[in-house]
Amino acid sequence: MHYSFDIERGNFADAGQASSSVKRLLKQLGVAPPNIKRTVVALFEAEINAIAHAYGGKIDVDIDDGKIVMVVADQGPGIPNLDLAMQEGWSTASPQVREMGYGAGMGLPNIRKNTDELKIDTEVGVGTTVTMTVYFA
Repeated sequence: MHYSFDIERGNFADAGQASSSVKRLLKQLGVAPPNIKRTVVALFEAEINAIAHAYGGKIDVDIDDGKIVMVVADQGPGIPNLDLAMQEGWSTASPQVREMGYGAGMGLPNIRKNTDELKIDTEVGVGTTVTMTVYFA
């Protein structure tokens, strides 16, 4: 099964729609609750990062053979220092994003903790693609 969602820059009103849709679908498919939780946390964090930091993008989700693969690809500034970005508490979020309760610097670390496989491709001035896999079996 394949699903796609668009990411609109700065649209926090719609933040979490993709992860909520995936959560409903995984429940319907009978996926175990701990795996649903890990999937939704990872996808939500990636979705918020793209909304907060990028200029738009797309989420592609594929579910098959006991796993889910989620690809969040954005057009944006890219991540200048991925090692720093992977550290808990490190953030480049704007004051406005922080005022909304986001930007605590836990996005990428939470994604890493909740996925079985994580690949991040980023290029400054071009964008970032985060590929996350969670196995259900």
